Amino acid sequence: MTAARRKAVRKRSPKKRSKFSIQYAALPWRRHKGKLQILLLTTRTTSRWIIPKGWPMPDCTPAACAAAEAVEEAGVLGKITPRKFGSFSYLKRRSSGQTVRCMVQVFPLQVQRQLRTWPEKDLRRFVWCTPDQALSLIGEPGLRRVIERFTKRSR
Repeated sequence: MTAARRKAVRKRSPKKRSKFSIQYAALPWRRHKGKLQILLLTTRTTSRWIIPKGWPMPDCTPAACAAAEAVEEAGVLGKITPRKFGSFSYLKRRSSGQTVRCMVQVFPLQVQRQLRTWPEKDLRRFVWCTPDQALSLIGEPGLRRVIERFTKRSR
């Protein structure tokens, strides 16, 4: 293809945008009496069971963003895995009614402490549960797959 033809094609082709908006999530876990437990919390509006997640923050690594969301939404502190463990996508409904497809990168967080109070404590419910209980509560198939894979690797 000639340079002139490439230039013409570029002019006609709209700039490609990502099909997904990126979010970062923490998968809070602990061992309680020798058994693996996962922390789930509810969304603020629909009360679906999820893990803490949120949007990228400036000057913050993806893992650090996930850890910050875990503190804000669930009040948990611990050791976050610096590399993403897995990902899933879902449709997020904005307050405007518009839906946005989000790709969520998940980082395991070994919980060492849960605060008595945190920013969103009164806006959500939370539960520590076994992986099987977590799978029965979560409706999002992609998140279920991530938890199933995490559970297998944690044994």
